[in-house]
Amino acid sequence: MVFRGTIADAPDFDPSADAETLYNAMKGIGSDKEAILDLVTSRSNAQRQEIISAYKCSFGKDLIDDLKYELTGKFERLIVSLMRTPAYHDAKEIHDAVKGVGTNERCLIEVMASRTNKQIHDMVAAYKDAYGSDMEEDIIVDTSGHFKKMLVVLLQGTRDESGVVDADLVEQDAQDLYAAGEEQWGTDEAKFIMILGNRSVTHLRMVFDAYEKIAETSIEDSIKNELSGDFERLMLAVVQCIRSVPMFFAKRLYKSMKGLGTADNTLIRIMISRSEIDMLDIRECFRLRYEKSLYNMIKDDTSGDYKRTLLNLCGGDDDLAGEFFPEAAQIAYKMWELSATTKVQLRPTVRPASNFDPAADAQALRKAMKGFGTDEDAIIDIVTQRSNAQRQEIRQAFKSLLGRDLMKDLKSELSKNLERLIIGLMLTPAEFDAKMMRKAMEGAGTDEHALIEILVTRSNEEIHAMNAAYQDAYKKSLEEAIQSDTSGHFCRILVSLVQGAREEGPADVERANADAQELADACNAESDDMEMKFMSILCTRSVPHLRRVFQEFVKYTNKDIEQIIKKEMSGDVKNAFYAIVCSVKNQPSYFADRLYKAMKGLGTDDRALIRIMVSRCEIDLFNIRKEFKETHDASLHEFIQGDTSGDYRKTLLMLCGGED
Repeated sequence: MVFRGTIADAPDFDPSADAETLYNAMKGIGSDKEAILDLVTSRSNAQRQEIISAYKCSFGKDLIDDLKYELTGKFERLIVSLMRTPAYHDAKEIHDAVKGVGTNERCLIEVMASRTNKQIHDMVAAYKDAYGSDMEEDIIVDTSGHFKKMLVVLLQGTRDESGVVDADLVEQDAQDLYAAGEEQWGTDEAKFIMILGNRSVTHLRMVFDAYEKIAETSIEDSIKNELSGDFERLMLAVVQCIRSVPMFFAKRLYKSMKGLGTADNTLIRIMISRSEIDMLDIRECFRLRYEKSLYNMIKDDTSGDYKRTLLNLCGGDDDLAGEFFPEAAQIAYKMWELSATTKVQLRPTVRPASNFDPAADAQALRKAMKGFGTDEDAIIDIVTQRSNAQRQEIRQAFKSLLGRDLMKDLKSELSKNLERLIIGLMLTPAEFDAKMMRKAMEGAGTDEHALIEILVTRSNEEIHAMNAAYQDAYKKSLEEAIQSDTSGHFCRILVSLVQGAREEGPADVERANADAQELADACNAESDDMEMKFMSILCTRSVPHLRRVFQEFVKYTNKDIEQIIKKEMSGDVKNAFYAIVCSVKNQPSYFADRLYKAMKGLGTDDRALIRIMVSRCEIDLFNIRKEFKETHDASLHEFIQGDTSGDYRKTLLMLCGGED
């Protein structure tokens, strides 16, 4: 195996001299923390074990006890963890995850999904030695259901590591997984557990490719559709580790540092456990995915001696090199290939009500608004449990039976965000989109993100309907409104998109190659020419075609199109092109990111929250929920619950449709 770690054996190693250096660093009042961290991070784990022995021989004391006494906080945790062998470190992490109040499922998932057979066997033995109990028994007591069964399978450490692949078995496994999930009502979880828990990495990669051809969707999307909770997260982690262990850890590291607060336990665990294995690959994957080096993320997110130690383990700043790596380019190419070959089954959270009676609903709504006070619960229950088409029938019945305008009545009875949300649900999708475009442009300042989001994600048909609704409501064309409110290349991009003339249909391989070559050539042109060339392709080609273009672009440039847009462009033009690329790659993921941004930090962007929840609940909100959970390690339901209140929150949670 090629060494891809950042920490290796120190040359001219003398454990007795190192033991003395550490002893002197801790002698007297105060300790020389820099001397400790510099020494510990420049020795391999095997060498650190020799230092522990030499320390005891020379000074008759336990080095780990002395370090615990002298150091404090996260820095102490990090240094002490570095002194344990990998097996004992993993054993302690699992022990901490299952003992005490509550279980740290994320830690169990991360360790179990990513370790080799040998690492698992060593960890189990270390656990028995350190805690006098059986790891499998402790996990069984602390977990349940299919999640528990899969953990027990992984804990056996019996994954095939022969590297031999049987083509017939690949096809059989792909068929069995399809039959166990997508093809049937309900899921045969045991089949997923058996195949994903035992087959070799090489074999499973081929199974995933074969599965995509049969199911026309990726194994990840099937898992998101078929499974739930901790079991779903564990199976996704296993799949991600089969595809690329370094990419799996890059994502985990990013999640540990983004947002408010740092998940220091996760950060420490990964930096220690991968520093002698594949930290260089993790760094490359990190920079590929997040356009920022791991080094800089650690630097911005931590402080003091803790930061210095982590940066030593990280081993270097990839942003200084400024270039894209060949390994990262291969991963980018594979990501686009995956995006191009899978069809996502879109799933709504709001469906038409059965036994629907528009007249009865109209009467119930009138009753909820008549007299003193308003029965908000009755209004919410009706509106959120009918499809948009059914709501239009209710509007009509309300007027026919009662001679009143339902929208006016709702506006007079409800207020603030609840009123905006309920009215949004009662409008047709085209009326709602037109209104959202109008809101984004009226008054001082323009909400460019809203304009981009709507125009980038709507189909030609939806754009035409929105144009007609805008003209009808505001007696002015949407194109004119955009032209009077925006300028330059950004205006041209929006005008191009608002035509609703994007090509439809599959990718044309030959033309995709030519388009990729043109985009690659444009990267060396003046910025005006570059933006015009990007616009002529990104705003007009079909989505399947663009996926192929972006895949081939990696081949021509050794860079991902996302990287180029972020590096070479700026302002609204950059945001528009970047949104097109993200939406083309994975639209539910794009919306999940928009929802996260609407709620994270101080204050909530209620307009964005309402816009997405209303416009996606009958299309793909279930998919968006799953992407949200996977990317942010928290459910959309949790975020809404923590960020909103009252009847507004209740309505949003009804649209959300469940906790993941």
